[in-house]
Amino acid sequence: MLLITGMPGVGKTTLIGKVAEQLRNKRIGGFYTREIRKGRERCGFLLETFDGLQKTIAHIDFPHVHRVGKYGVDIAGIDAAVASALAPDANVDLYLIDEIGKMECLSASFIAAMEKLFDCGKPLVATISKEGSSFIEQVKRRPDALLWEVTHANRDKLPQQVLHWLSTQ
Repeated sequence: MLLITGMPGVGKTTLIGKVAEQLRNKRIGGFYTREIRKGRERCGFLLETFDGLQKTIAHIDFPHVHRVGKYGVDIAGIDAAVASALAPDANVDLYLIDEIGKMECLSASFIAAMEKLFDCGKPLVATISKEGSSFIEQVKRRPDALLWEVTHANRDKLPQQVLHWLSTQ
């Protein structure tokens, strides 16, 4: 398993998108997240699975029952996406996950699904929060985890390095 970490805004999601684009002939499981913006302000996050499901998982206008920073988090939305995108599937070639982060880790279904994927034998590339909960730290400490950091200096080269890593799996 390859884990990609880095500071917010450095290009982790962009990296997953570039890798997915290069692998469009493969069957990819997983999801990526996109910012929802109103003008220049980020107001939420949209989770999109590689099989086409879209869920707004966090927004400043959501009730703040579960929150990360200024965002209310829709755990049911995360759970629905997990059921669609993270179930081990013999027909999937590899998994790309953006991201193992604080919002996603509020979902017990997400954590359980990720634990199954870690052991499913398929190549897995996931972005992971630089800091976070005990699950985030546990994942980083796994003996089968390779941790790479995205920086402004290396972010343009990393997609090809990730593709090379995948070709060796």
